[in-house]
Amino acid sequence: MSLERLWAGWRAAYVGSTGASAGDLAAGGAEPAVGTASGSADEGCVFCAIVASPAPDEERYVVWSDETTVAVLNAFPYASGHILVMPRRHVRELEEMTSDEGTRLWAAVHDGVVAVKGAYQPDGLNLGLNLGRAAGAGIPAHLHVHIVPRWLGDTNFMTATAEVRVLPEALGDSWQRLRATWAC
Repeated sequence: MSLERLWAGWRAAYVGSTGASAGDLAAGGAEPAVGTASGSADEGCVFCAIVASPAPDEERYVVWSDETTVAVLNAFPYASGHILVMPRRHVRELEEMTSDEGTRLWAAVHDGVVAVKGAYQPDGLNLGLNLGRAAGAGIPAHLHVHIVPRWLGDTNFMTATAEVRVLPEALGDSWQRLRATWAC
């Protein structure tokens, strides 16, 4: 059984009021997942397809990018504001990146943390890389760093018993909040 997402915009006010430092989240409706486009660096890679797509940033949920690095919303988030930071170039492993790509990747992770904190005021963050399928990578062919905002009491029985995540904000609303707080 795969994990499902339940978009529940009505929960934003509750989530925003549960913790002393939790932000006032904007409510939103259901949002479709990011699709793929042809012409990518690796035709089978959804991240390469997103990077190569000529669609506007808000349609691809690209929060920020430069010549070597891109930050996108996770289309299947663990929490509202969950972003992925990755090299534009199709690389699987850390050691495949150039020194410049590595430096720019970690600078973008830093800026992403600042943006997520500014947009959501979380009580904490999870940062992570899952390198390889055995390590839990859902898309192991293209290295990416997860930035996941967390709040005290943000999990409940839904994830544990029903394999469902309840997300109080639509992806489009998350994109607007993060884009507004990312220092360009």
